Amino acid sequence: MADVKIAEAGLLSAEQALLEEKANSKQAAIDWKRLGYAEEPSDLVLRKPQLAAAEATLLSAEAGLTIAKLALERATITAPYDGRILEQLVDFGQVLAANTKVAEIYSTDTVEIRLPINNSDIDLVNFPEEFRTSNNLQHTIEARFTSNLSKKQTWLGKITRTEGAIDSSSQQLYIVAQIEDPYNPELHPGASIKIGQYVNAEVQGKTLDSAIVIDNSAIYQGTYVYIVENGVLKRKDIDIRWQNDKKAVIEGGLKAGDRLVTTP
Repeated sequence: MADVKIAEAGLLSAEQALLEEKANSKQAAIDWKRLGYAEEPSDLVLRKPQLAAAEATLLSAEAGLTIAKLALERATITAPYDGRILEQLVDFGQVLAANTKVAEIYSTDTVEIRLPINNSDIDLVNFPEEFRTSNNLQHTIEARFTSNLSKKQTWLGKITRTEGAIDSSSQQLYIVAQIEDPYNPELHPGASIKIGQYVNAEVQGKTLDSAIVIDNSAIYQGTYVYIVENGVLKRKDIDIRWQNDKKAVIEGGLKAGDRLVTTP
């Protein structure tokens, strides 16, 4: 700001000097005629070199003011999008050099969440790419998020894409979900989601036809169940296709009509 003021003062001085030089040039022409000289006055007598120098000084002052205003404009840092500051890297009053990193910010239009998919569950999840290669319209795959920090708080989002490669460290496939306008209290009342926060996601999977679903309490050591066949108790090894904390989808070992033992 001080440089702009100095440049403005220099411009005013240059304008004043130019006005004075124009007046001196005009007065020199009047004095030449009053003295009655027959020949034409020279450029030096009419102070034309001095006038040109004053005009050049004015142009230089105008250029200096433009440069100072441009530097002041560039000194004001404006984010290219609406966002929040993740980390501040400079202090007040610090002199910054060119290309100095001042802060890390993130956009508040959307937040993205990477969701790892167990390899055994890959063919049970709807991926965005599956719809893009078909003639069906793009389905919206919704996701519901919760956090251990606030068990009552939920956020709604949607699955937008699948990452193009398996993660080299975990050997898992990741899908990416987005929460639109996450800091809008009308859309997401309650506590706002935080960058770096761990969340749990519920995603609607594929529908399995003719699936056999049993309670986890009927499964022993995760590998077998008991059935009653002709009045005789029998142990049956099973293959579990999918399981949560309450139910299990059985892929093999049981068939429709089997009498499953569900209590001790």
